[in-house]
Amino acid sequence: MTELETRLARRTLELCRIASPIGEERELADHVERWARAWFPPEEVYRLGHSLVLGNLRDTRPTVALVGHLDTVPAHPEDREARLEGGRVYGLGSSDMKGGLAVMMALAEDLPRAELPVNLVVVLYEREEGPYLESGLGPLFEERPELGRVKFGIAMEPTDGVVQVGCVGSLHVTLRFHGRSAHSARPWQGENAIHKAGPLLAELLARPRREVVQDGFTFYEVMSITKVSGGRARNVVPERMELNLNYRFAPGKTVEQAQQDVRELVGEAAEVEFTDLAPSGRVCADNPLYQRLMALTGLPAESKQAWTDVARFAEFGVDAVNYGPGETAQAHQANESAPIAALGEAYEKLARFLKEAG
Repeated sequence: MTELETRLARRTLELCRIASPIGEERELADHVERWARAWFPPEEVYRLGHSLVLGNLRDTRPTVALVGHLDTVPAHPEDREARLEGGRVYGLGSSDMKGGLAVMMALAEDLPRAELPVNLVVVLYEREEGPYLESGLGPLFEERPELGRVKFGIAMEPTDGVVQVGCVGSLHVTLRFHGRSAHSARPWQGENAIHKAGPLLAELLARPRREVVQDGFTFYEVMSITKVSGGRARNVVPERMELNLNYRFAPGKTVEQAQQDVRELVGEAAEVEFTDLAPSGRVCADNPLYQRLMALTGLPAESKQAWTDVARFAEFGVDAVNYGPGETAQAHQANESAPIAALGEAYEKLARFLKEAG
């Protein structure tokens, strides 16, 4: 390992050893705030709950924000102790996304922020791994409206070292099917709510993914049933059944249009309740700082076939992309890990961009 890689690996390991499952980010936020007060003037350290904005949002240079969440998913029972092994950092959050946090912290320490052609700001927040409305990023925008002046954001989610543009929106919908209970030996005396879901399930099974191209990037719109509940006993015809439908829709489609897609699919077959509404994220291929990032780093770009807070930035009029050192396949996995070499590569690519973006 190079000296830089060793430093980044050790910091990632340190961060992984501070547990921060969603809703329990205080200790990690305290740790990062202590670090920030050693590297930023007091007036450039802002904390709201367990979220932080570091830097000067009133600087006249174009502002680039490095963005990340402090929380992880809950620990897996089989997770082992955080460690360095075989060229990787092992630990909950190493890929998603404490390795990205380690890179952000090192860049803030090393770069001459006052001399850069852009104004560097770091935005860190709590509760990203939960419902859209509970994320700590929304309150930050409400309390610090100057965040709307950011010209370009880089969310350091795991992307396998690729720049991922835009993101699909996500609806979660409860579909309720109603019937009438009866003895299962005489089902004609009732109405089976589970059977009533059959035509919809068959339609979803046969439904192909829908390809949507935005600014040369391909996204796929898909609908999936992800949870099922219903039935009271094994010898009773069920009078009620619930499905959770997750709809991922492409950039360019609003939440309202996506809701209408669901209503048209379901028709009168079931009661529809929308439980979580997350918008899609804009493809910002026309943003000059995005174009500069790609030209300076030579990184490949692809569409983000998932949801990230790039969408929330877009809701506030801020262009953003996803780029981070973590591996997408490791996110939310037991015994999560991240490649150490990728930490160094992300640092080098972003350092060059920040130093030469003007």
